[in-house]
Amino acid sequence: MSGHDRHESRIEELLAKMTVDEKLGQLQQLAWAWDTGPGGGDTAAAEAAARKGLLGSVLNVVGAAASNALQRIAVEESRLGIPLVFGLDVIHGYHTTFPIPLAQAAAFDPAVTVTDAEVSAREARSNGIHWTFSPMMDVTREPRWGRIAESIGEDPYLTSAYAVAKVKGYQGDDLTSPDRVAACAKHFVAYGGAEGGRDYNTVDVSEQRLRNLYLPPFKAAVEAGAATVMAAFNTISGVPAHANSHTLTGILKDEWDFDGVVVSDWTGVLELIAHGNAADSAQAARRSLTAGVDMEMVSTTFVDHGRELLASGDLTMERLDDAVTRVLRLKLRLGLFERPYVEESTAVVEPTAEARAAAREVAGRCMVLLKNDDALLPLDAGSLAVVGPFANSGDLLGTWTLPGAPEAVPVLTGLREALPDARIAHALGVPAEGSDISGITEAVAAAEAADAVVLVVGEPPALSGEAAVRSELGLPGRQERLVEAVAATGTPCVVVLVGGRPLTIGSWADRVSAIVMAWHPGIEAGTAVADVLTGSVVPGGKLPVTFPRSVGQVPLHYNHERTGRPYDPAAPEVKYVSRYLDVEEGPQFPFGHGLSYTTFALGEPQLDRDRISVADLEAGETVEVTLTVRNTGDRAGDEVVQLYVQDPAASIAQPVRRLRGFSRVRLTSGEERQVRFALGAEDFGFWTNDTAGIFTVEPGEIHLHTGTSSQTSTHSTLRIT
Repeated sequence: MSGHDRHESRIEELLAKMTVDEKLGQLQQLAWAWDTGPGGGDTAAAEAAARKGLLGSVLNVVGAAASNALQRIAVEESRLGIPLVFGLDVIHGYHTTFPIPLAQAAAFDPAVTVTDAEVSAREARSNGIHWTFSPMMDVTREPRWGRIAESIGEDPYLTSAYAVAKVKGYQGDDLTSPDRVAACAKHFVAYGGAEGGRDYNTVDVSEQRLRNLYLPPFKAAVEAGAATVMAAFNTISGVPAHANSHTLTGILKDEWDFDGVVVSDWTGVLELIAHGNAADSAQAARRSLTAGVDMEMVSTTFVDHGRELLASGDLTMERLDDAVTRVLRLKLRLGLFERPYVEESTAVVEPTAEARAAAREVAGRCMVLLKNDDALLPLDAGSLAVVGPFANSGDLLGTWTLPGAPEAVPVLTGLREALPDARIAHALGVPAEGSDISGITEAVAAAEAADAVVLVVGEPPALSGEAAVRSELGLPGRQERLVEAVAATGTPCVVVLVGGRPLTIGSWADRVSAIVMAWHPGIEAGTAVADVLTGSVVPGGKLPVTFPRSVGQVPLHYNHERTGRPYDPAAPEVKYVSRYLDVEEGPQFPFGHGLSYTTFALGEPQLDRDRISVADLEAGETVEVTLTVRNTGDRAGDEVVQLYVQDPAASIAQPVRRLRGFSRVRLTSGEERQVRFALGAEDFGFWTNDTAGIFTVEPGEIHLHTGTSSQTSTHSTLRIT
């Protein structure tokens, strides 16, 4: 009997023994004392429910001893001994904090997120955590939205690649392994499209945009085996995601055959009342359960009203059993019935040297060199002034770090270790927030006395993440005034920019020689920044999201749809987008942009055919695109070769271009390598507005753009017949 069959047989046996109350209890997830939010922190309630067999899961239990103690109550004192599954928001690290997900996206290398996931899973599972509420797969074009820090940015193809990588990194090949955890693809779906970037806000989206932009990463995660999916807080064209049967059941469970658990977000079921979708908690439970939510996080409407909904016929026993089956299936796949406890003596209690080394390497690969005039970087200076509110700060971990996680290594510390013979002075300049400018005089004096300045500015982690919405995207407080004052000294200046989102830096970007986007780099922030600034690591990251010149340009993204005006038939590269009167056209830095300490040359792309039929594409045939990339500089470095598809005439207007291939290549000086991309139906076709889900590939001309950013102009032509 296969493992799947054994699981299903065991589930049937358990269902036959369970009372209605025990079934409803399996659909309940409660929060442990670590949280103080609405409905959280009642440990007595969780223990009592576990003892009666009326609890399926708990979130935010921290530590092996605590998880074992609660698990023993469920396994050894409840009637059926069904184990609990413990969940936690392990977003970019447990003890060892890696760069934020948006930073990892900048590596254009999904292997970095595999590393994060594997280290995080090992640390979390050893402490009794079975289930992480990650990865967040919300495509977003909205830098004001604080949760962009948790995202992979504005592109569905890049996000899909990272979705697959992180799911596999967390789950491996065997969820029963003591170093693996169940992944959760969230938030389903279109959460990244919140109006105005205001968290939890409305999303009104056409079916084609839902399927072409927001759904692909989730489909990729499901196909990669993601064990669970979390519903989103937002409405989707008027229907809250927690009550949206079209997305949760019609698409996720029916079209995609997803057999895992759909979990609500924190009190998301109860919030159907606030949305105006439910009159009371009983109706909220009915709408959510029948739409496809299987487990309720924190609020208790399923448990409170399940019996009455069954009695009235508003909930069928078939649907209840389906939800319970999914929860039990997750527990069986995790091996919790055989090994409900963890070995407390082997729990990972702090970052290991190996984990720190991995975090340092990942952080270096994530940094993006935005500007480097006069080859200021890598640094070659006898004396440095290291200035700014984040120069000597450990507050560089980013949003969603767990209690007790060690602080980041400061940039000042990293530079002093990397440059032991340099004279390094430090000045705060200004705090990260507030109006105090009293330290600018000291910062200017330090800059004037140095050969070069490293100015570390940006936004603190508290200004990004959930509910951290900003209406302006400039540097907080008086940091811009500090940059201007230091730049005015004439001392060569490199700005290290930290933050969880794109920032508007147009007011001062031209006044400094170099800019490195370091994001929130995690536990090894300072060492990784020093690696990049001194050249022991050559930057190779690219922007996974557009940097606007002004917040008034938002939303601004590379894969926008064409507009009717302005239009010039004589200019084939016209951008087909309306413009502002008071700001220069286009972004400060485009999607895919990133420099290096060396230079690269790309050859002309070669196609293995210049035409292909729709029928051949639908049968699985592909078009292969090959091009060479050569390191033309005098040192080794990485380049990210990018391929974009453009359909200039389609029944539904297509984006001006769509990323459909990327490859990060490391080359020594003078080295040349071929890069190959295979493009199939999924790369040339698109979803229509039919709610039944119609994917089409249309005949016509296709332009294939290759280069090193989204603004590349080189293209080849393919004809689909």
